[in-house]
Amino acid sequence: MKNKRMFWNIVEKIETLIDSGAYPPGSRLPPERELAETYLVSRPTIREAIIALEVRQRVEVKTSSGVYVLEMKGAKQDSRPCSAFELTQARALVEGEAAALAAVTITEAELAKLKLTLEAMQKGINADQADREFHIIISNATRNNAVVLAVENLWKLRDTRDEIKNAYKNVCSQSDSDRLDEHTRIYNALKNKDSQAARSAMHHHFNRLINALFAVSEAKALEEVKRKSNETRGLYSLNHLVN
Repeated sequence: MKNKRMFWNIVEKIETLIDSGAYPPGSRLPPERELAETYLVSRPTIREAIIALEVRQRVEVKTSSGVYVLEMKGAKQDSRPCSAFELTQARALVEGEAAALAAVTITEAELAKLKLTLEAMQKGINADQADREFHIIISNATRNNAVVLAVENLWKLRDTRDEIKNAYKNVCSQSDSDRLDEHTRIYNALKNKDSQAARSAMHHHFNRLINALFAVSEAKALEEVKRKSNETRGLYSLNHLVN
């Protein structure tokens, strides 16, 4: 019974990562050995989990190639509008408390994983993926499944809404050093088991991000005003009469 629970636990964890966009359709799951090390289980347990995922039509096993994520049939996107500003505010509220919780419960192994993501960001190696993993590790460290689901669903919105994806792309690509500094502050607060500092560092991170979003939005609005003004000037100008 214990092995069965462990096997289904792995299935649920991998499905959650797939749903969050960490493993998008068409991507390959990590090798069996790596998954076993990540989840601290045996390789036979990972094989059973993969079989279950294949039966659920979440993955396809290709001989001598690997395990690939399938597109969910009939998947529908919620039509309710959500802006990048709304998402960022929600993330600040949820992930700020997640960081405060995690500061009390985070393990040395999880801190080590967080440090690896910081090193990846510093080196510019899949920095966006490292960013996502950083936040997911913290949510898992809370030991609260509701918090984990909330964080993963917010990331899913970030990764699936074109408006939000484009807005984040405009600011994230311009602030790699700020992002690394902010994540380092969060990491240090977690390492020191300081809940208040962890919450504050997370809020500081999202506050900078939302202000950057406003700056980009304002710049685009100003550019549009200038464009329309130039069109109107061209229409009503008397230059051709006075020259």
